[in-house]
Amino acid sequence: MIHTLSKTIFIIEKFMSLLKVIFELTKFRLSLLVSFSAIVGFILASDNFNFIDLLVLGLSGYLITASSVINNQILEKDLDKKMDRTKKRPLPTNRISYKNSLIISVLFMLSGLLFMFLYFNVTAAILGLISLLLYTFAYTPLKRVGPIAVFIGAIPGALPPLIGWVAFTGNISIEAIIIFSIQFIWQFPHFWAIAWIYHDDYKKVGFKLLPGKGEKNFNTALNIMTYTLFLIPLGLLPTIFGITGIISGAIAVFCAILFLAQTFKLFKDYSRSSALRIMFGSFIYLPIVQISFILDKI
Repeated sequence: MIHTLSKTIFIIEKFMSLLKVIFELTKFRLSLLVSFSAIVGFILASDNFNFIDLLVLGLSGYLITASSVINNQILEKDLDKKMDRTKKRPLPTNRISYKNSLIISVLFMLSGLLFMFLYFNVTAAILGLISLLLYTFAYTPLKRVGPIAVFIGAIPGALPPLIGWVAFTGNISIEAIIIFSIQFIWQFPHFWAIAWIYHDDYKKVGFKLLPGKGEKNFNTALNIMTYTLFLIPLGLLPTIFGITGIISGAIAVFCAILFLAQTFKLFKDYSRSSALRIMFGSFIYLPIVQISFILDKI
């Protein structure tokens, strides 16, 4: 009896340990945020929806995104070992093997794309596959080539709300492109703020993500401000095209102005703390705007 109980506890502990590693490997919070963006697109496209639709879409989006970020870590395992930011991830610390990571990635990819295809439509599934391929085989290697990687990476990063829209409608409309554009432009100040913060870490492995010559200077600060400025008119487009109402449009503009205000101090001191404020501002901006769109639509 005692032996059986001990064995059961051991199995539970091993399972929980594996689950923790998988959560880390899939960057759970990031993947969850991405799948939420797909749900936002679905709700904005629909006149009516049910919980099962949102659950299946969220699960599909999570699985596809998780597969993408696992692929990224597999390809950058040796690079991750050299950076303080990433050296404690599951692969560099050998808490999971390359083979098992690859198996999980393939299973997640196939499951996510299959759910998307069978429950929604082939267009949504194809867009999901394009997103995964771009992130894995374009964005990831281009990080060591130049700032073009940020542009390429912004495409799969902005596809989830468009995929959500297409999952409901079956086609790519001007409305789908609008909600794609907001998330696309948002990623530039978001990416560049992160690249500014971890610039020294990124230099160790040859990542070149900052614009221009890749330095923490006036040019980079100006680019961050300029792309953030674009979010002000973009936030009004869902209202203008009748996707949502005037209240969410006002909230989107207000949040974009607050986000823009975070970029001013970077011009004065070029400091890490100023870049951190921009990064946190980007984290706050997107969910607030998306939730306001949903509430205004409902």
